[in-house]
Amino acid sequence: MSSTPSSVTVDSDEPDSGNHSGAAILRRVLVRNRGPLAIGTVLVCLHQLTETAVPISIGVIIDRAVETSDTTALIVSIVGLAALFLVLTAAWRFGARFIVTAMQQEAHRLRLEVAHRVLDPRGVRTDLRSGELLTVSTSDAEQTSWIADIVPRAAAALTAAVASAVALVWIDLWLGLAVLIGTPVILGLLQLAAPLITSRATGQQASIARASAMATDLVSGLRPLRGIGGEKTASARYRTVSRQALASTIGTAKATGIYTGVAATISALLAVGVAGFAGYFALQGRITVGELITVVGLAQFIIEPLGLLASIPGYFAVARASSDRLALVLDAEPLRGAGSQTELEGTDLTLDGVEYKSLKGIDLHLSAGELLGVVAYQPQDADALVAVLSGQLAQDAYRGVVRVGGISLSDMDLRLARRTVLVEPHITDLFSGSLASNVTAGAGDAAGLDIQSALVASAAADVVDAHPDGLDLEVTDRGASLSGGQRQRVALARALVAQAPVMVLHDPTTAVDAVTEASIAEGIAELRHEGAGGIHTTVLITSSPALLAVTDRVIVLNDGVIASTGTHSELSRGDANYRGAVLR
Repeated sequence: MSSTPSSVTVDSDEPDSGNHSGAAILRRVLVRNRGPLAIGTVLVCLHQLTETAVPISIGVIIDRAVETSDTTALIVSIVGLAALFLVLTAAWRFGARFIVTAMQQEAHRLRLEVAHRVLDPRGVRTDLRSGELLTVSTSDAEQTSWIADIVPRAAAALTAAVASAVALVWIDLWLGLAVLIGTPVILGLLQLAAPLITSRATGQQASIARASAMATDLVSGLRPLRGIGGEKTASARYRTVSRQALASTIGTAKATGIYTGVAATISALLAVGVAGFAGYFALQGRITVGELITVVGLAQFIIEPLGLLASIPGYFAVARASSDRLALVLDAEPLRGAGSQTELEGTDLTLDGVEYKSLKGIDLHLSAGELLGVVAYQPQDADALVAVLSGQLAQDAYRGVVRVGGISLSDMDLRLARRTVLVEPHITDLFSGSLASNVTAGAGDAAGLDIQSALVASAAADVVDAHPDGLDLEVTDRGASLSGGQRQRVALARALVAQAPVMVLHDPTTAVDAVTEASIAEGIAELRHEGAGGIHTTVLITSSPALLAVTDRVIVLNDGVIASTGTHSELSRGDANYRGAVLR
């Protein structure tokens, strides 16, 4: 439950099978692109066949036209060679277009699938942080789509190797056998290094993801860090993680470079050996001059497909490593199931024996329409309470039950749960777009929205009035074009517009001045309670005396338990610890 949109629509031509292991993802990529890939593969294989035919044609021209001085045969041969080059060029151009298009479209589909899974209203049970999820949805999705390029390239290279070997067998049995036997032996030996490259690639992606996650956290928390003077410590931590990512990347590059170099060297040695023996056979008279030229041309040509075949396991290892990381997200279980309750029977809020992290058995009941203040002496208690009320935790992640109107959150239909309880966290994000689109982002299709009242109550009307464009003012991503206080007020307006029966606000006014804070406190009380007919329940987790002063009562959390309860004025007069925490 948050004020951000809870779902996205993903266009998919295939239902979610629920089986997203790395190997299964790669197979699925090939299956759902089978049409374009089949056409592309046939065309690039045709390209390789015509490439193989070029040195063969030149050898035939030497033997049948040049040595015989047959002008007519020479002209016909040149025309045929030109036609061969035309087919060669066209096959490559159109074949590559089919393959690259399929690969790019698949990368897009995989990005959407990851985004859809991450934004699933049920949540995702994963230990990956936001920066790591970003890496999975970008670079890992891109590298997984390489399989759509790897398979056609492998087929084309194999076609060239087989065609060259057949041509060499036709010219001389031993030359052909050298290629037919040498190629699989080389590939088999090089395949032994594939697990090492896969392991290195997996470690590299994981280390890059960790660095991305820390960079995301660092950028989003830069202002608070500057406020407490912690930017140097945070920078040092990021520097360490970044260096680890660099070392992992260099290690992977070294392993891949050595592998590629060895593969290219062995392939070249095989080709040179074939050409050398062909020269020896020509001197003995076993093959003609034209056949010698054909063998030398094929030996030079075959270096590329043999090198490509040798490098395919390395590329496949990278694609497999990335697909395994995609599977970590796509195979992740939802945090919560979908309950069957679709109707709300009340707005009273009950916590029964809730234990989570620092919380130690919280029992709490809020009557419908109550405005409750919560003061947590330890920040971790406030964070734990927000997490439990947010509905983003798996049911087995905490003990106890949270009920609204007597119905457990876990028994509610997902839409009802999202519509019933809204938690506006302390650190909020805005989206690129207009102020109006941000303010109404969490409201859905709710009828009777009073945007102006929400803007006034949250003091966001000042933000709107300060710009000529008003609600049409464009906001950059994450609200970076606004100040911290402006972002906070717009986010609060967004929460108020949603009109959730139960709303939890965590330190909603830390970035505004005292006068504005008092105005916001009165605005929340009036909009949510005095004019709401007693149906809205609100929890303010804060140490702000202005906000606490408008609450019906206050509970104090200390060491994970409810230490005291009373009105703000009662606690201010009779509890020294409360005064020290609030009236400072």
